Amino acid sequence: MEIQAPTQPEGLYSRYTEMTRSVHRGFIAEWTVTIVLLLFGTTTLVQAFVIPSASMEDTLLIGDHVLVDKLTYSPDGAVSKHLLPYRDVRRGDVIVFRYPLDIREDYVKRAIGVPGDHIRLVNKQVILNGKPVNEPYVVHKTGYIDSYRDNFPAQPNAPLPPSAMDMLEHHVENGEVVVPPGFVFAMGDNRDNSSDSRYWGFVPRENIVGTPLVIYWSFEAPTEDLTNPNIGIDHLVDIVTHFFTKTRWSRTFHLIHGYPLQ
Repeated sequence: MEIQAPTQPEGLYSRYTEMTRSVHRGFIAEWTVTIVLLLFGTTTLVQAFVIPSASMEDTLLIGDHVLVDKLTYSPDGAVSKHLLPYRDVRRGDVIVFRYPLDIREDYVKRAIGVPGDHIRLVNKQVILNGKPVNEPYVVHKTGYIDSYRDNFPAQPNAPLPPSAMDMLEHHVENGEVVVPPGFVFAMGDNRDNSSDSRYWGFVPRENIVGTPLVIYWSFEAPTEDLTNPNIGIDHLVDIVTHFFTKTRWSRTFHLIHGYPLQ
């Protein structure tokens, strides 16, 4: 897995109060769902994944083992939609999905745009529906500006797969990518080092598996150990030998949050 000012003082106060209440409700709901899934979940509700790449640093690190909630984005039914917490993908959600170029692979990125959104980047800054957005989770680890990566969409400076070329040829209006119905535009938080929708196009909605819920274990290990389909003896020895020293204890049971983008 490679598996997102009011002018009146009273208006500002009202909005702040509403946001505060929403935060408290959201925190309680997250922990409630987390506990239920941990106690009763199976692979149909929750699934374990390990993060093998740096594309979501510093939100998710190489070696983070996460539980993914597969229930949240499930299609609702006439009755189940009133009983279960189904919802659609929101801007800023961290999502796990089947890689569009090879559905055998699972990727984790952040949903930046949902259907109808207009997106562009100017000198690394995301412009969403005409407004620059605040992304406190993003890290930039290169000091230079790449003509395509950081000023997207622009003329590609490297070969791109057909899905990305289709996006650039048929879904760009006035210098902005427009997310079509049934798709999501996703990018990594490690914005300068992420293979994402800029390079292979939109994520089909049906490819989205779920959202990471909690880091249940984090262990420092190289990417090659985590991507090896056969568990290597060297990796097992490394775990046994360095379990206590290489486990990132501060990340254990750390909840993974989306960040609302407006």
